[in-house]
Amino acid sequence: MGAIRKRMLVAVVVTLATLFAMALAGCGSSQPASSAPSGLASVSASGAASSQSSAETSAAVGSSTASAADSQVVVALSTESEPEAGFNPIINWGSGEHMHEPLIQSTLITTDAELNFHNDLATEYSVSDDGMQWTFKIRDDVKFTDGEPLTAADVAFTINKIVSEPAAETDLSMIDHADAPDATTCVITMKRPYNALLYVLAVVGIVPEHAYSADYGMTPETTIGSGRYMLEQWDRGQQAIFKANPDYYGEAPKMQRVVVLFMEEDASLAAASAGQVDLAFTTATIAGNTPSGYGVLACKSVDSRGIALPVVPSGATVTAGEDTFPAGNDVTCNVEIRRAINAGVDRQKFIDNVLNGYGTVAYSVGTGMPWYSDDMEVAYDPAAAEKYLTDAGWTKGSDGIFEKDGKRASFEVIYSTTDSVRQGIALEFANQMKEIGIEVKTTGMTMDEAMPLGYSTPVVWGFGSNAPMEIESLYATTGSFNVADYSNETVDKYIADALTQPTVEESFAYWKNAQWDGKTGFAPQGDAPWVWIANVDHLFFQRDGLEVADQKPQPHGHGWSVLNNVDQWYWK
Repeated sequence: MGAIRKRMLVAVVVTLATLFAMALAGCGSSQPASSAPSGLASVSASGAASSQSSAETSAAVGSSTASAADSQVVVALSTESEPEAGFNPIINWGSGEHMHEPLIQSTLITTDAELNFHNDLATEYSVSDDGMQWTFKIRDDVKFTDGEPLTAADVAFTINKIVSEPAAETDLSMIDHADAPDATTCVITMKRPYNALLYVLAVVGIVPEHAYSADYGMTPETTIGSGRYMLEQWDRGQQAIFKANPDYYGEAPKMQRVVVLFMEEDASLAAASAGQVDLAFTTATIAGNTPSGYGVLACKSVDSRGIALPVVPSGATVTAGEDTFPAGNDVTCNVEIRRAINAGVDRQKFIDNVLNGYGTVAYSVGTGMPWYSDDMEVAYDPAAAEKYLTDAGWTKGSDGIFEKDGKRASFEVIYSTTDSVRQGIALEFANQMKEIGIEVKTTGMTMDEAMPLGYSTPVVWGFGSNAPMEIESLYATTGSFNVADYSNETVDKYIADALTQPTVEESFAYWKNAQWDGKTGFAPQGDAPWVWIANVDHLFFQRDGLEVADQKPQPHGHGWSVLNNVDQWYWK
């Protein structure tokens, strides 16, 4: 699966500090009357409460009693949040599909709740006039947790290692190499100008060149970093425990210990109901079952749900790394089908019926952002949807489903069996499509099973970061998430021009033209290779008395990003 993950799940984290006065708000919390943190009961990862001795429970997840409440937090995240390759930034820790600050390792720069940039390891940085060289000055007072100093050589090593690592999910393909001419200077030489490099590097954790090995990040002993926390314990499939780094060069964390449990949706609810956790992920389908002593923390996100619609006929193939996958779909390859789908979707019904109000309508992964084009918006119009089909020669059969040349307007949609929201979206989508004469059959499977089928079968995907570069990932011919197998030379040209502008702000017009320039683009009235439905709120059951710091707009990946500033959390 490595090759397809590399192609399909690589994402770029770009946060545009000066642009988010108009962007998403942080988190809202509605909480019932306060109650004291209770002792912990044991809840298994599969969901059922079990009886363990208090000693066993404490060994497994620590204690959340009043005596420890001022220095520890217990958090339940989904099983998908557990890093397959360990806590290794070279592979996917902190980046890739689920983007977040790496906690254990330091980054060159960081962003705050308003997405303003702040120096971390870097003390200053500059870029050459031609955009082909970036220079970072590195602070000289940082040590790794094994006592060795962190230098510019470690920064260069990390970047070069990611560039050369086939399994890396951080896309640094725009970089040629990095050098460290001295202990406090790192120079990055580019393959091409890339006006958003700073934003990519904001989630790249720096690893120690002297201690990096194939098993880095797999055990506390091999996970050497310089960040706010150290890995204290990792029981694969169950939990990871972090403790504050006593030698951290920045402000000491208020929360000294962070216990993360990996659970399915129902287990997370059970854990909160048993008083075992202080913050537990949940979804819109079950958030109404808020346990006593908890409120709902609703974090706004740029985490979009949409369905890719393969644009080529079946029989095609796509090569990713050393693997080849079937591509194309004989129904969605018809542009009138894709346009009809976009016009026939009542997006607000998804918000009301599936998300229970915990989300916002989306027409794109960048809905409302400065690079977003209003031409992506399409009104719910079932009559217009059917007209797209009848104008193209489709006629309704006796069962109300359109047909043309012996081909029924019928296709399969895959959803993740571990995500009740995606299942709900798939079922609601099928119901709405039937109303306009398109038959959708829904199938549930794991995402690992779905990924090889994604080039030929529509899938309910989750995707999103606060970055215009997602347009490149999704819609460029060579895009890392181009599961629709979409290709448009004019769109490719706009995307290339956008990335080479002197500043990100100057690129907006090009991103908008890629969406629709009046004649062509990937907007719903154009090639329509995706149908976007909603941005989902990231929801958590939050124990009364726990103060969670203001959150950034959260990217795709309902998990680690909420812990970006866990060091600033505290108990009232």
